[in-house]
Amino acid sequence: MKLIIGNKNYSSWSLRGWLAAKQSGLSFEEITVPMLGEQWEKRKEADDFQPSSGKVPILWDGDNVIWDSLAILEYLADKVGRDRFWPKDESARGMARAMVAEMHSSYMSLRGEMPMNVRRRIQLQNVSDQTRADVVRILGLWAEARARHGSAGPFLFGTFGAADIFYAPIVSRFLTYGIGVPGFAQSYMQAVWEHTWMEEWIASSESEEWVIEQYEAVGA
Repeated sequence: MKLIIGNKNYSSWSLRGWLAAKQSGLSFEEITVPMLGEQWEKRKEADDFQPSSGKVPILWDGDNVIWDSLAILEYLADKVGRDRFWPKDESARGMARAMVAEMHSSYMSLRGEMPMNVRRRIQLQNVSDQTRADVVRILGLWAEARARHGSAGPFLFGTFGAADIFYAPIVSRFLTYGIGVPGFAQSYMQAVWEHTWMEEWIASSESEEWVIEQYEAVGA
């Protein structure tokens, strides 16, 4: 298998696809293409970016091509066993799926005002009411998951799984922009940030030479 991803510092969806590939336990080749650069445009014109229309991540598994991070996660879950990604308990599994689906389709204000930037630390002053509402909603979901289903470990449903994969970029955003969170959320964020795979991703992000100015200008 090979996984095509964008810049590790900025690409939240690439992080989700990459963590899903790691969680599968399968070996894969990682190909990083700098977003919005010359190589990116060349890839868009080549077969590697089809049929995703230039979006990442993209998973190639033999003749199979899967784009979209949630589709990649589900494809890998089918290959290796769904219990590797989703809670075994029916109630927990249902909540985890709902949370992942909401993350996949929602929080547009937060995404726009707080783009992922792993390397950066800034105290964001001007946050819209909608983005604040997004933050409150996410913290509420985290609290409910932890209270109802998180007793077996430090992650949303105890052990690391699909929900943590999808909310990992939110953890990064909260740290980047200095979002104040309650103690339980701080503990959860620390568990995610110190996960072995996240530490690997962070180290790679910090060593990247590429800079996308439009993302660096946020809050400047």
